[in-house]
Amino acid sequence: MLLCRVSAVSQTLARWGRRPPWGGGLLRRAVSFTSSRCHGVGSGEGGARHADSGSAQGGYRDTVLLPHTEFPMKLSGQKLLDREVEIQQKCGFAELYSWQRERKSKKEFCLHDGPPYANGDPHVGHALNKILKDIRNRFEMLRGRQVHYIPGWDCHGLPIELKALGEVGTSGLSPLQIRQKAREFAEGAIARQKAAFQRWGVMADWDQCYYTYDGAYEAAQLKVFQEMFSKGIIYQDYKPVFWSPSSRTALAEAELEYNTEHVSRAIYATFPLVKPPPKIAAEKGLEGVSVLVWTTQPWTIPANQAVCYMPNAQYSVVKRADNTQLLLVATERTASMAALLGTQLESVGTFTGSQLEGGICKHPTLPDKDVPLLPANHVTMDKGTGLVHTAPAHGMEDYSVASHFKLSVECMVDEDGKFTELAGPELQSLSVMAEGTDKVISMLKECGALVKEEQCVHSYPYDWRTKQPVVIRPSKQWFINTASLKDKAKEALQKVRVLPESARGSLLAMLDRRTYWCISRQRSWGVPIPVFYHRETGEPLINKHTVSHIANLFKEKGSDCWWELPIETLLPPDVLKKSKAGPVADYVRGEDVLDIWFDSGASWAAVLQESDPRADAYVEGKDQIGGWFQSSLFTSVAVRNKAPYKSLVVHGFAVSENGDKMSKSLGNVVDPDVVINGGQDPIMPAYGADVLRWWVAESNIFSEVQIGPTVLNLARDNIGKLRSILKFLLGNLQGFDPRVQAVDPKQMHYIDQYMLHLLREFSIKVTDAYSEFDAGRVIRTLQAFLTRDLSSFYFSIIKDRLYCEPEDSLGRRSCQTALEEILDGVTRAIAPILPHLAEEVYLHAPGHDQGETLFKSGWIKSSSVWRRPGLEEAVEGACAIRDLFLSSIPGKHAAQYDLTIAIEPGLLFELMESLQEEPTSTSSQLAELMMAARVSLVSELPCDLPPDTLLNHGTFLINLEGGVIREDSAYSIAVVPTSAARCPRCRRYTVQSADCLCPRCKTVVSQAH
Repeated sequence: MLLCRVSAVSQTLARWGRRPPWGGGLLRRAVSFTSSRCHGVGSGEGGARHADSGSAQGGYRDTVLLPHTEFPMKLSGQKLLDREVEIQQKCGFAELYSWQRERKSKKEFCLHDGPPYANGDPHVGHALNKILKDIRNRFEMLRGRQVHYIPGWDCHGLPIELKALGEVGTSGLSPLQIRQKAREFAEGAIARQKAAFQRWGVMADWDQCYYTYDGAYEAAQLKVFQEMFSKGIIYQDYKPVFWSPSSRTALAEAELEYNTEHVSRAIYATFPLVKPPPKIAAEKGLEGVSVLVWTTQPWTIPANQAVCYMPNAQYSVVKRADNTQLLLVATERTASMAALLGTQLESVGTFTGSQLEGGICKHPTLPDKDVPLLPANHVTMDKGTGLVHTAPAHGMEDYSVASHFKLSVECMVDEDGKFTELAGPELQSLSVMAEGTDKVISMLKECGALVKEEQCVHSYPYDWRTKQPVVIRPSKQWFINTASLKDKAKEALQKVRVLPESARGSLLAMLDRRTYWCISRQRSWGVPIPVFYHRETGEPLINKHTVSHIANLFKEKGSDCWWELPIETLLPPDVLKKSKAGPVADYVRGEDVLDIWFDSGASWAAVLQESDPRADAYVEGKDQIGGWFQSSLFTSVAVRNKAPYKSLVVHGFAVSENGDKMSKSLGNVVDPDVVINGGQDPIMPAYGADVLRWWVAESNIFSEVQIGPTVLNLARDNIGKLRSILKFLLGNLQGFDPRVQAVDPKQMHYIDQYMLHLLREFSIKVTDAYSEFDAGRVIRTLQAFLTRDLSSFYFSIIKDRLYCEPEDSLGRRSCQTALEEILDGVTRAIAPILPHLAEEVYLHAPGHDQGETLFKSGWIKSSSVWRRPGLEEAVEGACAIRDLFLSSIPGKHAAQYDLTIAIEPGLLFELMESLQEEPTSTSSQLAELMMAARVSLVSELPCDLPPDTLLNHGTFLINLEGGVIREDSAYSIAVVPTSAARCPRCRRYTVQSADCLCPRCKTVVSQAH
């Protein structure tokens, strides 16, 4: 047995009171050249090169055990597509999720699916997200956990409503008719997306999905609504909201996208001081001062209620050199204003902001209206004049000022974005963003208040669906007081793991920006807000009794019943009585629906298990930082004081191969259906689903993920290389049944045991990577193992033993035992990423019954018995010597040389003795590892070396027990061309005459005949 003999070194250690180091830690080697274990001859070199190529001489070819398997080296085109579909059917992909839910398991893994919109065809963004989730789910299922994963769809909202109605619009359609068309559209989109997800190999029970238009889902959502309402977190108010004239509804901030190229007609206008502040009034020569304001939204001037200043800033009254006009501006803005106006501005008085208190201006277009000067903290000095025109109806900060100073908040803009009659006859019915702006500027010019007009390119909010600009206007809406939830939300986030950690800052920043959340929408396709309004007073009737009753109706009949049922059924006598309300005839049902972010944000309550409705992970794109991640957090914290997720995984977007955002107009959209099935363009062949999955796995998901022909071709080629290695493994396992023919690990050749040791390390690394959502690291670990440890090292060594040893010999069975474990480990390692290929390999692999599938048979079976540190040190030491040997004969065949290894007695010598007990051998494990004709192991080099001998020297540092035991062993090698002839069967240089078989081959041939 390896390392069991008592040596002088181990006796010395025993005297120290320590155990021998054979079970010790890793070692480091230091050799006198730069190389590595994987430096060496290719897999065709060594004893079996001729046999592998089928060129064995005479009649010996039939006695060589060449690899054979029905597993194809390559699949492409329609054959590949047919094979993937066949694998899905034969291996029960459709039943796998249900099967694993029914089996007993101590642990559960819950990945809660964020619902994609049911508003279009599947795209590569879907593929990135769904496959990423599936890789983790399949891994968790393989390792024995019960996976909880219910796919869902976000079915309500304007995107679906607009596409469903198309050019027809809502004209003449009842809410129920609109809802019917929207539902039909959503159902069609869901069917297309679901079929694609299944084709990609995503594991789920596709008959048990969740949909936000299901009655049971809507009922659970209303329960969340009721709990938040009862706590005062949901309330109704009249305040400014983002309003989309193009879709005629209020929007939440998450429904905005900012156009950085928006062009506004910015103006500078004067508000004459009719009552100067006391400090200015006391100064002589400061009569007729006008306050100068700047705005990018001139249409809001008619709604002006105040001009705000910064209390601790400095302001100056300046005189224009070109017309003697006196203007009040911030002192630090004077220079830029002079440059803008093209004239000198002479300061004739300076004041602090607080000294402006009490001043009153005259409205420029409404002569009878007075406008006060008021302090405000939102005033800045980075642009404008340092004095801010304030229209409480059309700005969030403006509204705060109005609330503090009890100013009027009158809305002059209707739902279509047009001025109402409150704006006066000149403006009524004009679109505020178009001709309304023109008219206001014209009015300012007529009254002499317009000082300057300029084009201003700036970031401006647009409706993310219609791609049209929005306005801010006050409206009676339902809100969530997110300000009251922020601290709890931040505290809950501290307990959440975020991948990547850098995304945590964005999550917190988004929380800070959200002062309130408008959750009511003026549409038909959504969950109705369960509120009734008094016909006379307009007061809302909503409480736990009314909401619970509506929730029960929704659960039974769906939310269409809000429009279908008479109000007497929606508001029955017992509910009215509990609500202490008047007769039902006094009430009308509300017409607003809930924001779809509230729809999806309540999914934890509708989908997750009640025992602990917290998912192990939420996995979505970075756009959900201010979307689903946030709405889920707010609703969960409001109801349960905790986050609905234990970890968040935030991935990037799929972009074109050049890193550009995908756009139909640019023609750079990659369709996942074309990726799988091929397209008309020859550069897009049929890649199949596994290539798409490899692309997802290999990508750095925490940045933008590029996709295109180059990336996909590379993925296909990498899978092709993997197939080649798997075919080699399968071919050499032909006829081997590990259940009865496997060799006990302790009886295996040391190099085979060493490979099991490496396989164990590989499995640990792969398991860790999958657990971190890092499938890219899985692939890098896999490729390193396949290339360095298998192809370049192990496969090049074992071919002679596999092909030329007797079929049932210990050496060959030992090798096959290792190969079967390697095949099994590699196949399971790739299974979460490439389920079709993994199951295809499993169909050809030995060691299991017909009909068994890989995904029902567990994770990589790495044994602690495989961890053999002492053995590792023996093989690694031999590898160091091997590298020195191979570097001594660059470009030559190692099999044509005899190698003498000289090591002084000590630890390294004993390590090498464990691989070759006799002084010289052509068939020892050390000789196999060196791939030489003959290896001699001596304590010193002989004196009578031939003149053509190649001499080299190296050192090998053994570091055991964490550095307590260190031995820096020197060794020398002597390399000479062998004098032996080549065996005509195995092609190893081990015989006296070229016509003779080596003893091993002679035995095999004689037994074969």
